[in-house]
Amino acid sequence: MPLDGKVAIVTGAGQGLGLAYARQLARQGACVVVNDVDGQAADDAVAAIEAAGGRAVAVVAPVGPTATAQALVTEAVSRFGRLDILVTNAGILRDAVLWKMSDDEFDAVIDVHLRGTFTTVRAAVRHMRQAGEGGRVICVGSPTGQRGNFGQTNYAAAKAGIVGMVRTWALELERAGITVNAVVPVAATAMTSTIPYFAAAVRADSRGEPVPAFFRHDLGFGTADDVTGLVAFLASDAAAAVTGQVVGVGGDRIQIWTHPEAALTAHHEGGWSYDTLAAAWPTTFAGALQQVGERFPDLPEAFRPAS
Repeated sequence: MPLDGKVAIVTGAGQGLGLAYARQLARQGACVVVNDVDGQAADDAVAAIEAAGGRAVAVVAPVGPTATAQALVTEAVSRFGRLDILVTNAGILRDAVLWKMSDDEFDAVIDVHLRGTFTTVRAAVRHMRQAGEGGRVICVGSPTGQRGNFGQTNYAAAKAGIVGMVRTWALELERAGITVNAVVPVAATAMTSTIPYFAAAVRADSRGEPVPAFFRHDLGFGTADDVTGLVAFLASDAAAAVTGQVVGVGGDRIQIWTHPEAALTAHHEGGWSYDTLAAAWPTTFAGALQQVGERFPDLPEAFRPAS
């Protein structure tokens, strides 16, 4: 198995995508530290991994605080002797439009997603660098962080920030042989179950039925297990040359997201005044303006929610 002898930490691994990542890493041979704030969910995840022949241990604590990050690393090393892989998956939602979002709603999401990713990665790479054997860091992003989404100021900021940190860390950790990548998953989870557009796919998954091809192929939307192959690959030696990348995954689809690049470059001798911009904008710049938010094709009639 490609991850034999490796040790992984997965945050937010008590359910959903995090649980799917932890079980896949264990199936590929890794010992797994399962982190979650829900003690019962964490214990159940460990039991499921062990029942399938894997090795796992639970650490029940919220991500964000430095103490939690250090506790995760300490548990991995004390129980399994090393640390090779970190998957930062833990997250929460506190959705509200900008003018209704409270300080607490903003801070809670930033603390778990952004600060939690920072503190956990920092603790992990301190150990990995000292051990001198390289490592794999996989941070979980979102389409919202790439394009924005109505009512998710806090979540969009956190997920965009994670991608910015991933690109920076890839540069800083290259000499240590530690790769850092972001995964952008799209799957039937608790977070997507309330979106009417995906209702037919989520319903099929909950019933144990195949997700319809329209969702799997056209939208790249499938099950949590569809995402786990990419995580296992990025955690393996086969991905030693892959770093600083943002990879979308869901259903039957894989996407490499581009790093931000200028969509258009234009020069005007002496600089751009208001008058020159106003004159040139409609013909020179307007055609290069970028899309915001996700735009989905019309649902086939068979999958439309009842009105």
